[in-house]
Amino acid sequence: MHRTYKDRGLTVLAIDMKEPKETVAAWVRKSGVTFDVLLDPTDSAARAYQVSVTPTVFLIGRDGTLLAKAIGTKRWMGPRGRALFDAMLAK
Repeated sequence: MHRTYKDRGLTVLAIDMKEPKETVAAWVRKSGVTFDVLLDPTDSAARAYQVSVTPTVFLIGRDGTLLAKAIGTKRWMGPRGRALFDAMLAK
């Protein structure tokens, strides 16, 4: 998703909860992740955003408004996901 939409303005941030920096860095290298991964070693971000299940995805508009929250895995690159991102990123 990041690779497909980054040039149209999509920013993807992942937040890893409680895992050591070395573990996260190894996963990023192995997975070929191209977006930023932030660390939340104390779960403060998870508590602030009321994340109890992973993955939890927040879609935030260009103006900073929360547009949607999705819990669990989704087919973001399927037809419905692509249509959603195409609409969100339309100028």
